[in-house]
Amino acid sequence: MSRTLHFALHPYGVGGPGQHGLWKHPRVPKNASIDINYYIRQAQAAEHALFDALFIVDSQFINATYPAHYLNRLEPLTLLSAVATHTRHVGLVGTASSTYNSPFNLARRFASLDHISGGRAGWNVVTSFDTGASRNFGLEEHLDYTTRYRRALEFVQVARGLWDSYEDDAFPADVERNLFLDPSKLHRLGHEGEHFKVAGPLNLSRSPQGQPVIFQAGVSEEGRDLAAQVAEGIYAPGGSLEQAQEYYADIKRRTAAYGRDPEHIKIFVHGGPVVAATDEAARRREREIFEEDNDFDRNLALLGRSFGAYDFSAHDLDAPFPDVAHLAEKGGRTGAAKIIARATARKLTLRQVAESVGEFRRSPFVGAPETVADTIERWFSAGTFDGINLAFRTDDDLDLFVDGVVPILQKRGLYRTEYPADTLRGNLGLPVPVNRWASTEAQV
Repeated sequence: MSRTLHFALHPYGVGGPGQHGLWKHPRVPKNASIDINYYIRQAQAAEHALFDALFIVDSQFINATYPAHYLNRLEPLTLLSAVATHTRHVGLVGTASSTYNSPFNLARRFASLDHISGGRAGWNVVTSFDTGASRNFGLEEHLDYTTRYRRALEFVQVARGLWDSYEDDAFPADVERNLFLDPSKLHRLGHEGEHFKVAGPLNLSRSPQGQPVIFQAGVSEEGRDLAAQVAEGIYAPGGSLEQAQEYYADIKRRTAAYGRDPEHIKIFVHGGPVVAATDEAARRREREIFEEDNDFDRNLALLGRSFGAYDFSAHDLDAPFPDVAHLAEKGGRTGAAKIIARATARKLTLRQVAESVGEFRRSPFVGAPETVADTIERWFSAGTFDGINLAFRTDDDLDLFVDGVVPILQKRGLYRTEYPADTLRGNLGLPVPVNRWASTEAQV
């Protein structure tokens, strides 16, 4: 098989959605989410296992019902800049909102991370579905869904323009000619669009990988279209094998329709493998993990996130699911629509909907090492993903996967035995973007 698996590591810290009780685990440091040494160890473990990237999620709104990790965590770009100095190969992907940032500042920060890491930075572009974030940025209302995605597209276009401010040979630093910068190689952006007016240029040159890698998590029609236009890596919803196949084929098809090479977009599904000595032991542990984290009040609060952190506790739990469709337009519209459709079709009460949000769902990547490797190979061969964004509860769980599953995949020729490159683009098999100002001769 010519295709090669890609893995990213998504650290939980003290526990995110679906892992609310993780902070109580004796092997999890109670300050993990704000301890830079925790992230350095995670990144080094990922690098030892030849993973493509460390992936850091983020949001800019909380209330007291949010998971422990969300309540007290480090800002992604600050975190990743520190991690960069303790790693050499693993990519460093940080989440940042296109709704609550300005293009110049964010482009500069990601370009700085790209230089600090030697070309290993990636930006996970999100539009923010937490409606309460608006009040942290002086706005009365969260932008509607369509506007957020139009803004995101323009934001990425502006950032990419700024990253091309200097041509690659702009700094001759020629002492004899007294020429540090060749001014003909510096270019003002002069962007004026629907959402942004940015003069440029950026005061930072391109890194060894040209530009940071753009990631996105498109689920809705607007999200899938944005991903097909600008993303080079995607964090996909997963689901069943058939659902993952449909999503994979749809994104690759949309990418081609926009004139892009479908091979230049890598799709990662979420995976939380549970590995044990036997299949039975792994399935038993999977069920134990669910029971450790299953809590009705938390599930009710989690339900509210799709509706702008709405507090459902004010409603009668045994009455029909309330009419809150109007809250979804400025929140997590796709997820909210699915919840409403299921509640309506089955005539569910609020209690039943909250219970269904937290119901036990088996992961496909659970079992003895050989079983997990077999499942990964089957899904990969079936065209469901290019890689998996892996999440493990503890370091021990990560070790079980790396020591048990990875060697099997390597023996089958599905996974690398060394890094092929020094940059995130190189390891993902993505091309270096051609500077838009480079001459035709220089591009050949």
